[in-house]
Amino acid sequence: MELGLKEKTALVTAASRGIGYACAETLAREGANVLICARSEAALIEAGDRIRKETGARVIAKTADVTRKADIDELARIAAAEFGGIDILIAIGGSPTRSAFAETDEERLRQGFEMTVLAVFRLVNAVLPQMRAKKWGRVVTVQSRSVKEPVPGLTASNATRPGAAGLIKQLSQELAVDGILLNTILPGRILTDRFREAASGAAKQSYLEVQAAELPIGRLGSAQEVANAVVFLASERASYINGVTLAVDGGLIRSI
Repeated sequence: MELGLKEKTALVTAASRGIGYACAETLAREGANVLICARSEAALIEAGDRIRKETGARVIAKTADVTRKADIDELARIAAAEFGGIDILIAIGGSPTRSAFAETDEERLRQGFEMTVLAVFRLVNAVLPQMRAKKWGRVVTVQSRSVKEPVPGLTASNATRPGAAGLIKQLSQELAVDGILLNTILPGRILTDRFREAASGAAKQSYLEVQAAELPIGRLGSAQEVANAVVFLASERASYINGVTLAVDGGLIRSI
């Protein structure tokens, strides 16, 4: 299927590895220009070089922390100068620190809010003028199943990620008239480097097997499987999909 992404420009955050990297690479393979960012300069540069080499796409890698407004504004400026603006925003933030309620203080909750709600708010505000000028845009934010159901031990995530999804839902109602469509992706248990790092040593394989066994589909997902859904929602082919919260989770989420 031709997705209609040739010569579109995408900003992908948290793109040095995992889901963000898979999204950036897939967009590049579809012919999009890609501006990628992450906090780790060395990993980001390596990711940019790899995507450029494997796809032949125009790729700019710029270190940025999406909890800082100045960094986000600089990304928008670079996109305007180098590519004429941003058509697609793939907003992937960091994960709030794991903690039970009794272990969660106000500072930890504030940090979670900055990583989820405030980062999405600032990113959308930064790219919105460019999308409105073109009367076309796609915003896909990658959140967590905590949008749909509380995850034990993730107090800050449970408290803030539904807010990020709610913001996207509201904006999907307001911005569609400008040709801008917004959707949210909820990954399940995805076998990224970060997921592997949750267990170490001899217990790692057992941990991964237990995690997979709890899924109706019987296996962990891949970053590429999430990226496939993200890139479709970012494409011309998703022209009548707006305000959706889509789980890419192998059936993990139990809510309807």
